[in-house]
Parts: sequence; structure tokens; C-alpha cells
Amino acid sequence: MSENSPEIKKKKEKPTKLYKWFRFMRRFHGIFMRPFLPYKQYGLTKKLDDRAYIIVGNHKSVLDVIFAAVSTTKPVHYMAKKELFEKGIGKWFTRKCECIPVNRDGNDVRAVMQAMKYLKNGEIVCIFPEGTRNKTEDIFLPFKSGAAALSIKTKTPIVPMIQVRKIKVFKRSHVLYGEPFEFSEYYDKKLTEQDIKEADEKLRERMLDLYNRLNEMLNSKKRKKKANESNSR
Repeated sequence: MSENSPEIKKKKEKPTKLYKWFRFMRRFHGIFMRPFLPYKQYGLTKKLDDRAYIIVGNHKSVLDVIFAAVSTTKPVHYMAKKELFEKGIGKWFTRKCECIPVNRDGNDVRAVMQAMKYLKNGEIVCIFPEGTRNKTEDIFLPFKSGAAALSIKTKTPIVPMIQVRKIKVFKRSHVLYGEPFEFSEYYDKKLTEQDIKEADEKLRERMLDLYNRLNEMLNSKKRKKKANESNSR
């Protein structure tokens, strides 16, 4: 019988320890955490399972990792500041999830190489370009360079992910996922510093547009709710 015969079924790959760990965390989250940390997702019509993606989100709290994890059934490799790998629960969690340690200044060749390896293997990488949690009134903190260049070098689509307010106990959060997009205009081109700067700015503009869309959507719901309450009196 030929090796290419349809009667011969391909063996399914066994789930890795990392895959099983993320599957456990998603189940744990669904049963024990989501009732206390409710949220609503917008824009994600299917799980991000068909290929490699770079999920890029704004950063409000340590729980933002949830929104990336629930967008796919695959493990997610988070880029995280290297200080989290040094002690306590941060060390345990980052190593258990195979996160990618990165310097605060964003200039970390080893981190980039590790992320490229994961992406070329069809995996998911998540980046919070603000570099730390945004505790200010500003929409975003200044973005650190890296996400756009990584997307270009590996020809991987970016999925922008936005929230307007941080996750809070017993208060519904909202997260909007944008359509995957690519910087194909820069593919197979020797990137200049100006090219990378332009790509970073395009990424920020996309995320700002997504932020404004979600903000307007939530404000529109508030206005309708108030109008309905007024009419019912």
C-alpha cells in the first residue's frame, strides 16, 4: 500500500506539556475566575488557530494576559520584562507559560530571536508595547519598538487587541480584537530606521482607531440605556 494512500491516517500529534497547561488554565479560568471577572469580547469571529499570529494589546493590568489566552486554543508566549523571571509567583508563572524575557529598554536580540523561533513554528506571541501597565489618564503610554519589526521579519499578521478600562472584580470588562493585518509593503526589503519608525506609528494608529471604536461603542450603549430608563419613567 502506498504511503500516500488515503487509507493511511496521519497520527495526531500528542499535546505538549505547554499545550496541556494552557488548556488547564483556560478551564480553570472559565469555572473559577470568569464569574468574578466577567468580560465581553468583540470582533473575534473565530479562534486564532490557523497560523502564527502576534497579538498586540494595550496594558491595563496583570490580568490582560487572559484576553490573549482566550483568543486561541494554542499556547501563548508572552513577552514579559525579565524582572518577572527572577523570583516569586512571577518566576513560576513566566517559566511555566514559556514567556519570553525582555529588557525594559526593548533592545533585546535574544528575546527577538526566541519570538521569531516561536512564530516560525506557527505559534502565538503576545506583546504589550507600552512595556508596563498604564496607570495614567493617557490613552497609551509611549510604545516601545519591536512588534512591527518582528511582524515584518517573520511575515506574521498582527492582531490588535484593545480594552478601554482595566479588569475589575464583578464589573464587566470589554475587549475588542481588530482584524489581522500585515506590513506587507515592507516585506523582502532591507529595513531602515525610518521604515521601522513608520511601521511602529502605523501600528499605534491602528490601535488608537480600535480604542476609539470601542470607546464610542460603549458610550453609545450608555446613552441608549439612559434613554430607555428615561422613557420608562
